[in-house]
Amino acid sequence: MNKRPAAVAATALALALTLAACSSNGDSAESNGSSAASGTTVSHIHGLGLDPADQRLYVATHEGVYTADAKGEPELVGDSKDDFMGFTVADDKTFYASGHPTSGGNKGLIKSTDAGETWKSLSLAGESDFHALESARGTVFGYDSTNGLVRTTKDGVSWKDGARLKALDIAVSPTDPGVVLATTAEGVARSSDGGNTFAPGKEPVMAFLSWGAKDGLYGIDTSGGLKRSTDGGTTWKKVSTVPGGRPQALTVVGAEHVLAATQTGVFESKDGGRTFKKRLAVTSSGGH
Repeated sequence: MNKRPAAVAATALALALTLAACSSNGDSAESNGSSAASGTTVSHIHGLGLDPADQRLYVATHEGVYTADAKGEPELVGDSKDDFMGFTVADDKTFYASGHPTSGGNKGLIKSTDAGETWKSLSLAGESDFHALESARGTVFGYDSTNGLVRTTKDGVSWKDGARLKALDIAVSPTDPGVVLATTAEGVARSSDGGNTFAPGKEPVMAFLSWGAKDGLYGIDTSGGLKRSTDGGTTWKKVSTVPGGRPQALTVVGAEHVLAATQTGVFESKDGGRTFKKRLAVTSSGGH
């Protein structure tokens, strides 16, 4: 009788611990680069995306943004080995990101229009650290971990503050930007007013969410269990368990096209999450 509540409590605890770890960025400058001195290993993944221009995979990590070379090995994009946290592919060769310079501090919102080769600071440099970023219908949505705020911007410069909550990830409806979901220790919290207010979180408890199509909303729990919702998060059905243990990032490209990073690799599914193929090897890492 008590197995399910116990499992939910354990998942909520794991997520709460992850939230606590992600809320602290004091070690970013100290540990940056320590696990990727050779430039050929990837760990501490914080974001994933496929460039629509060429379907190339990009991986935002604790030690820079990487892509896969011709042999499928990780290759540093540009020359920055900063700590990239929030990361999203908005359009052809157009990325938004946040994180920490190697010297420490916060990047605020930065933008690349050459597929990560170079970056331009847009706003909030030195102030904000967005742990989650989403771009939908001309608006950038961010979860600012420095103050627990959901914030939005249309021009990348001026921001509108929304709700304050403890979350790990956010997802925005691809058809209705007023609908925003957030992963909390209580479950998935829902906003119907663009992130200004959220209803209390409801089960299932998940670490990451991504919404790539109207009926393509996916979530992954702290043990790698992948769930899908075709009704905007009202009901969920488990699809599979992603290989490689604890998840680090989740990105949905389309209704059946899913990317997930775990402790051992970046995995891709083109059949709605039922089966996965490794796209990039990952060096196992103990923290987010």
